[in-house]
Amino acid sequence: MNTKKLFQALPLLGLGILISCTNKQDADKKEIVEAVKVNTTVARLEMVDKVSTYTATVQADVINNITPAMPGRIEKIYVEIGQKVSKGQLLVQMESSNLQQQKTQLANLQKDYDRYSELLKVGGIAQQQVDQIKTQIDMLATVIKNIQDNTQLKSPINGIVTARNYDNGDVFAQQAILTVQQLNPLKAIVNVSESNFKDVKLGMPADIRLDVYENEVFTGKVGLIYPTVDANTHTFGVEVNINNTNLKIRPGMYVRVTLNFGSKKSVVVPDAAVQKQSGANDKYVFTVENGAAKYCKVEPGQRLGDDYEILSGLKDGDVVVTAGHTRLIDGTAVEIIKN
Repeated sequence: MNTKKLFQALPLLGLGILISCTNKQDADKKEIVEAVKVNTTVARLEMVDKVSTYTATVQADVINNITPAMPGRIEKIYVEIGQKVSKGQLLVQMESSNLQQQKTQLANLQKDYDRYSELLKVGGIAQQQVDQIKTQIDMLATVIKNIQDNTQLKSPINGIVTARNYDNGDVFAQQAILTVQQLNPLKAIVNVSESNFKDVKLGMPADIRLDVYENEVFTGKVGLIYPTVDANTHTFGVEVNINNTNLKIRPGMYVRVTLNFGSKKSVVVPDAAVQKQSGANDKYVFTVENGAAKYCKVEPGQRLGDDYEILSGLKDGDVVVTAGHTRLIDGTAVEIIKN
């Protein structure tokens, strides 16, 4: 290359070096600008109550359908829907002509028995004849009791009439004449995860809440634990008995049942740290490691006021971002401005 050409190339070479240095400086400035400022806190271990809430529909503890053993005409129904009834109270009188006939026959047999007993004393009749008529009396008394039980229908429980399907004079067919339900206690059956199978105990307390009564809390306790786990849902049934002495709760109402399975140590972070994945149900947090953000999918547990229990995805001592998430992706450089 001659000298003239060398001098012509030098300005271009200098310009290239200048542009290269300028780009490097711009890149360095860009790296500094891209460090996102964030607030952080430290994930911590705390004792957390293992509380779970379930939804259910209230059921009567006992439901009795009042029916006779065979068809017949209804003479009189003594109660109406909504009426409280007591155990042993007469509710329905069925047509009783057959009962009167049987009672008359029993009275006649009793007279014969008395007369035969007198004859037996003086030797005017054999013992066998007296025994035969006594057997007839016993058999007829049993028949009369059965007829009476099916003509005078009484309540087997203390409860409330919740259905009446006939009027006086109707002929009973198949549908129950009345339905009586016991309203104290009531019950709710909830489906509990098999992971809590060992934690549920008979008699353990439960809190009962209803939307209709807002902040009022009713008491209940576990009365029955189903012995098997559903293979499809991996849950098992738990029957909770509800104290309803004031009769404010009624069958069919929607309730939330809260059970406390004890305490355990869990990782806890502020709720501001937990984010929801857009377009999915996944939850995540960003932690900070070596000056960079790290995406961590987590499984939240209970909401604890302004905090969240984290079941998986974090450990005690992790530094988590509580503000500044919007500009973060996995690996973004961060600058901590507040702990």
